[in-house]
Amino acid sequence: MWMSTVARSALPALQRSTSAMTRQALRACRRTGPTTAPLPPCLVSSHLRGRHTLESASLPVSRHLVRHVRALDDDRQMEVEWEDGGHSLYPFTWLRDNCQCPLCTLQSAQARTLLLADLDIHTGVDVVEVTNDNKVSIVWPDQHVSVFDAEWLKKRCFSPAARQAMQEELFLNRRYYWDSTLRIPSADFDEVLRDDKAALAWLLALRRVGMVYLKGAPAEQGQVARLAERIGYLRLTFYGHTWQVQDKPMANNVAYTSGKLSLHTDYPALHFAPGVQFLHCINQAKEGGESEVVDGFHMAEQLQREDPEAFQTLTSLRVDFTDTGTDYCDFMLQSKNCIIDVDADGRVVKINYNNATRDSVLDLPLHQVQPFYRALKAYVDIMNRPENVVTYRMEPGDIVTFDNWRLLHGRKSYISRPERLRHLEGCYLDWDEVMSRLRILRKAVHEDLGDPLPTIKSCEKTVTFTPASPPPAVTSLIGVGFATPTESDTAAVLCTD
Repeated sequence: MWMSTVARSALPALQRSTSAMTRQALRACRRTGPTTAPLPPCLVSSHLRGRHTLESASLPVSRHLVRHVRALDDDRQMEVEWEDGGHSLYPFTWLRDNCQCPLCTLQSAQARTLLLADLDIHTGVDVVEVTNDNKVSIVWPDQHVSVFDAEWLKKRCFSPAARQAMQEELFLNRRYYWDSTLRIPSADFDEVLRDDKAALAWLLALRRVGMVYLKGAPAEQGQVARLAERIGYLRLTFYGHTWQVQDKPMANNVAYTSGKLSLHTDYPALHFAPGVQFLHCINQAKEGGESEVVDGFHMAEQLQREDPEAFQTLTSLRVDFTDTGTDYCDFMLQSKNCIIDVDADGRVVKINYNNATRDSVLDLPLHQVQPFYRALKAYVDIMNRPENVVTYRMEPGDIVTFDNWRLLHGRKSYISRPERLRHLEGCYLDWDEVMSRLRILRKAVHEDLGDPLPTIKSCEKTVTFTPASPPPAVTSLIGVGFATPTESDTAAVLCTD
């Protein structure tokens, strides 16, 4: 079930509570400058063990009241003092640029219509005040009036803590890392298609853990397209909108053979590889064909810890990938990618590795060739350690959904017989559309559930995360939908059964 009897009975009590992390993050706006408090420590990686199914809950909303506002003309900022004692600063230029009135914003599209060419980036203010309905009103020198909702302002506080909390709410960048002890989170295919809470729990787990198993789909073609339509639309590639993984004569891809597939991500031969992949088992081989998967982000973390030089090599050298053939249409792809992509903060955001399509063209100076091979071999050796690989066998009706930017997947060789030919159907989506649907579902479920706190449900009890109540031992269960164990967020919950 997606909401247990125990969880339902807990909702009224939870609604009277407030997320500790949210309060702490928002109080971080209290002071500005270098003394601003950072966010509470974030749980970046946690091992997931045990058998897991998904549940869902929603996040609470707290209302913030403005006590006082004033203009700091010398700094060209507006200071807001909140009823809880916190303080936030907002630059005049940013406030004018983001005026929410109908002249400056197209309300139906929530899009700015004020042109940057018409924005005075050195503007002052004439009047700032709190209105009777707890909004902030600003009169500008040209007598234009901007009115801002308190909640809108609070969420856009410029303190480091508030900015980090907002980015996490928007992008859910925190991940839960795992190894061979993972039992893949699972959900019911039909429930995901028809129930928003089930769909939200699925997508949150997909984002946080990187992989979710859906059970109970009809063992016939077309089901991955139905699932993709639950989100948005299919990603068309040179292999088509969907593609059939079967033994094929004159195969145009090593996946269309019965041999072993080494751990890989799909399509590094594209500069923008698909972010999410679905694979549906229509028929399984009589012998062999087990799937293998590793957490590429976790493996990259291990590589960085064990061999920083190799990590630096794989995050800095761009290597060549190629793919040539005919399918949906003829194609001749070339790309250059780092094996491990990191963002400006050094956080791993994408893995690009497929040994089959790694090109013989290697555009590196001679002195970097051997260091590249050494680094890549070190990374692959970590992936192939038995303690890091999850092995599972798909059966007809199973759909595995996973993060193609994070997970590396492979397959053991198999034996096909005429009466039992192995057949999987696959498709791709992009993370942009998946995250779009996740945000829409989170908003809908949030409004529908009446803002209960995130919870983790053990089979016999409901556990609410608070600073005094750390997460249960990760050997039994862990929440998937949290950026940290105490964060106020719409939450997918793993249940041990």
